[in-house]
Amino acid sequence: MSEVLIAPDKFKGSLTAAEVAAAVAAGIAGVRPGIPVRQLPVADGGDGTVDAVVSAGFRRLRTVVTGPAGQPVPASLAVRGDTAVVELAEASGLHRLPGPPLPLTATSTGTGELIAAALRSGRRRVVLGVGGSACTDGGAGLVTALGARLLDARGEELPPGGAALVDLDRLDLSGLDPRLSEVEFELATDVDNPLLGARGAAAVYGPQKGATAEQVELLDRALTRWASVVGAEHAEAPGAGAAGGVGFAALSVLGAKTRPGIEVVLELLGFADAVRDARLVITGEGSLDTQTLHGKAPSGVARAAGDVPVIAVAGRCLLSAEQLSAAGFRAAYALADIEPDPSRSMADAARLLRDQAARLAIDHLQG
Repeated sequence: MSEVLIAPDKFKGSLTAAEVAAAVAAGIAGVRPGIPVRQLPVADGGDGTVDAVVSAGFRRLRTVVTGPAGQPVPASLAVRGDTAVVELAEASGLHRLPGPPLPLTATSTGTGELIAAALRSGRRRVVLGVGGSACTDGGAGLVTALGARLLDARGEELPPGGAALVDLDRLDLSGLDPRLSEVEFELATDVDNPLLGARGAAAVYGPQKGATAEQVELLDRALTRWASVVGAEHAEAPGAGAAGGVGFAALSVLGAKTRPGIEVVLELLGFADAVRDARLVITGEGSLDTQTLHGKAPSGVARAAGDVPVIAVAGRCLLSAEQLSAAGFRAAYALADIEPDPSRSMADAARLLRDQAARLAIDHLQG
């Protein structure tokens, strides 16, 4: 009997992707116990990416790196064969801040330290998943962690953070780790923003990281200076603005190639092989909305499923039936349909999801 493939992303703020998959599996088992299911939690390159690939057979390497506020934080990367998966959010994510946002001084140093750990482990391919960053430093912290020096006109090293880049005079790459030239880098992101301007890292994402209008203007000027020193030709590249400009550093200094995050993760998870045995795919995320349609995990799963029917589960669904159908979803089951209060829905998400999965199974799975 063909199986049901359960491949959801996280419900942010309430359930990890693995917890979502487990709840859906339990709901199906309660009403259709004879149907085999396979759980394959996914991610789109943002937070949860390392957990997803570890659940699919990668090995977790634990270390301690510099957090976005300069404090030590525990972080992980995942390795298998020649490949390492580095998740920016593990080291430099908003959830790593010990207090309020630090839009001007938050650093991506810890992400560079995770890459350094991948180099020490001997990997020749590094997938850098970006998303959920606390910093808008253009990846300056990342490159310093790999041996670069950012110097002002007096030859003194700049302090961490994006704002300091207004004083950048030159970038010294002579101390850059030589192993970088032997490694293939892939930037896994669904963001196509450039580094600068109205659609750039500071203007679009700075306010989400606590930046005021004046601070956004300062950060954009600082990133403009950073780009002029490092290589302005990369500033307009799609994805350069990802993760506060970490995408720019990955493209310009590491020579990374950009690929859609969900595409890379599904490849690492072996989704193409898994879906061959499936008669139904269940995916989802916390909120099915217009962002879902632009490269988020559920839409990527729906595309990759080919002719296999796909059903979505979510905390809430803001898409019309027509939008769902156009995106490849046969139906959607939202927790808000049975518990409209958002706080109660998030607090009791696992039980509600089991209930909705049972309804899904009754509606779409026969014996």
